[in-house]
Amino acid sequence: MISGVDKNWTLFLDRDGVINHRPANDYVKSIAEFQFLPGVAEAIRLLSRHFGRIIVVTNQQGVGLGLMSRQTLEEIHQWMVEELVSAGGKIDLILVCPDRKDLPENCRKPSIAMANQALEAFPDVVIEKSVMAGDTESDIAFGFNAGMKTVLIGMEKTDTQPDMQFTSLYQFAKFCDNQ
Repeated sequence: MISGVDKNWTLFLDRDGVINHRPANDYVKSIAEFQFLPGVAEAIRLLSRHFGRIIVVTNQQGVGLGLMSRQTLEEIHQWMVEELVSAGGKIDLILVCPDRKDLPENCRKPSIAMANQALEAFPDVVIEKSVMAGDTESDIAFGFNAGMKTVLIGMEKTDTQPDMQFTSLYQFAKFCDNQ
């Protein structure tokens, strides 16, 4: 159970499958292909009222595979943030791991490399007052490995037991709003 969330807490969010539609066996390679999931803009607005920081942590091996450039990915993220800010929300930082999953040493979740990068960027972040919300095993394992609370978004099951599970990011935001 997660309780007592306030501006001293940090929310870590996965991107594909949580913020936007995850293309089957593909990658979001352009702004035109990026589709927000229903209720996400409102969810981010609500979550921004409760969490001091919101940090996106996303595996994007499409860059490592050469399917898109780092610049294109940054343009997608800039557009995404602008859309969320215009809806009253915020994203404080986006951390990307472009590594291919077949590399023996990589920063991909469930590695805690992106959590460490977040702590370097924001030394005031307290991991014990952090929540990782994601839709896959690697997201939940990342949060668990880093020492965060975990929220599974969607109806999938994971080997790593999340602290809580909601059907959507919006449902999690409503839970936080009703605490």
